Amino acid sequence: MNQQDVIQFFDRLAPQWDADMIRSDAIIASILDTAGVTAGKDILDVACGTGVLFPDYLARNVASVTAVDISPEMAKIAAQKFPGQVDVVCADVQKVDFGRQFDCIVIYNAFPHFPDPAGLITTLSSMLKPGGTLTVAHGMSRAAIDHHHEGSASKVSVGLMHEDALAELFSQHLTITAKISNDHMYQVTGQK
Repeated sequence: MNQQDVIQFFDRLAPQWDADMIRSDAIIASILDTAGVTAGKDILDVACGTGVLFPDYLARNVASVTAVDISPEMAKIAAQKFPGQVDVVCADVQKVDFGRQFDCIVIYNAFPHFPDPAGLITTLSSMLKPGGTLTVAHGMSRAAIDHHHEGSASKVSVGLMHEDALAELFSQHLTITAKISNDHMYQVTGQK
């Protein structure tokens, strides 16, 4: 998977992203509960897209939200949503130095677009505060995500790995606190 292809793909989709978004508030609430996103926490939203989770974080009275996306168009839209409340950075999360650590790092509906899952987990684990959590989650089943990516997204995504394989990657750096894969959602969370 070529990083420039990923950027161009998401830049092209950015203007319609919010209009095409399918979301379940109940599933998102469950994901964020399991991820430990609560009042007073510092959050890093990885591959934030247009900022679809920003209102969910802010409603939980978190201390801060930092968001990163590699697509300039996605990051531009995200930055316009909650200026002064969410710090949006357009960068490759594996190459940026935020100069701080986070209580919760969340990758929502984006994990298959990272070509090196092991490297990503290693990098993100180092960005956690002691006791912090890292979560990879999708608001659909693994099969539904893979089916969704079969069309035009096939060039910019890899299959969503089995939750046991992802948990194994997590376990090299974190203690697994949740592993969920069913018809409605997919989530692996680990704590430092």
